[in-house]
Parts: sequence; structure tokens; C-alpha cells
Amino acid sequence: MGGIARTGIARTGIALAGAAVLVLTGCGTTDGIGSGRAAGTLPKPGSAAGADTTGTLPNLVGKGLQFAQDTAQAAGFTTLTSHDALGRGRGQFIDRDWQICDQTPAAGKHPVTTKVDFGVVKLDESCPAAGTVDTTVPSIGTTMPNLTGRSLKAVMPAFGRNSSITLHDATGARRAVVVESNWKICSTSPAAGRPYSLGTPATLNVVKVEESCP
Repeated sequence: MGGIARTGIARTGIALAGAAVLVLTGCGTTDGIGSGRAAGTLPKPGSAAGADTTGTLPNLVGKGLQFAQDTAQAAGFTTLTSHDALGRGRGQFIDRDWQICDQTPAAGKHPVTTKVDFGVVKLDESCPAAGTVDTTVPSIGTTMPNLTGRSLKAVMPAFGRNSSITLHDATGARRAVVVESNWKICSTSPAAGRPYSLGTPATLNVVKVEESCP
């Protein structure tokens, strides 16, 4: 009797093992992340687009930022960025509210790994003439650079957020600076060209971007 019982247990174990094999085999038909995609359609190692893969980037100047991004991605370009073409350092939080003034690189064939950068303004703004707006962060060496007309937000990273910078309303109205991108620099203390090194306290005299410096 004992021998018969052991045989029954052995047969049950074989059946369970076979079922486990079937379950494991069934799992192999998906990519493991619930997408239901067949294992045979998974990208093969090394098959991702590389620097030698080219795409045709359209001319997207004049288009809305959201449309331009979608179009560039459809053409194979996935490294996309944008910046405020007016040099105010504003972020593009709602892409549909911005339009393209310029693009780098220009339209044409490029490696799909190329970073595509769009210079943009808001829909109700006009694009600046080419070369008239400096959008770079100024460099501070041993003298104070000429910051007249520059956006406060675009300039502040040059000093560092740990620097002792005083913001002074150049109109004398003593208004507080709340949104840096809404203000521009009229003059500095020390003055442009005077000796200055990072970390030294300085004063930036500012007005709203739509105002004229006194």
C-alpha cells in the first residue's frame, strides 16, 4: 500500500512540474511590462538609432512650439530644448503659448541624435531681429561686465545664488522684485569695467522690461 501511495505522489509532482513549464512558457510571449508585445518584436541589442542615423529636420520657424516639438520628434529627433528668444530667461511651461523665432540646427539632414534648440517668444510677442538679443549667461572674471539692458533673470546665474546682490529700483519707487524675468538692468555698482570678483557684494539697478532706464 505504501508503494502505491508514493507512486501517486510522484505522478502528481510530474503533472505540477509540467504545468509550471507551461506557465513559464506563456510568460515569454510578452515583454514583461504588461504591453502584450510579442517577444520577437523587442528591439535587438545595438539596434537603437545612433549618430550615423540621419533624419530630415523641417523648417519650423513661425510654428507653435508644441507643433514644432511633435514634428521634430516624428522626424526622429528626440533631444529637444527651447529658450526665450528675448533673453528674459522665461521658462516654457505651456508649449502652446509660444512660437518659434529660430531653430538650431537649420532645416535639413542631421544625425537624429543632434540636439534641436528652438528660440521662442509668446504668441502675442514679436521675434527680435537676428543677433540683436544676447541670450547667454555673462561671464564674470576680474571686472564687472556691462549688463545694461540685460534681463535680471538671465544675469543672476552669473553671480550665483549665494552672492550678496542688492536689487535697487532705479526709478526710486522702491518696488520689490518678485518675478526676475520682468525686470532689466540699467546699471551696476561697481560700474561696468571696474574691478570685481565673484562673492563681492554688488548692487543691480533695475526697472521693468517695458520701462526706460532713468
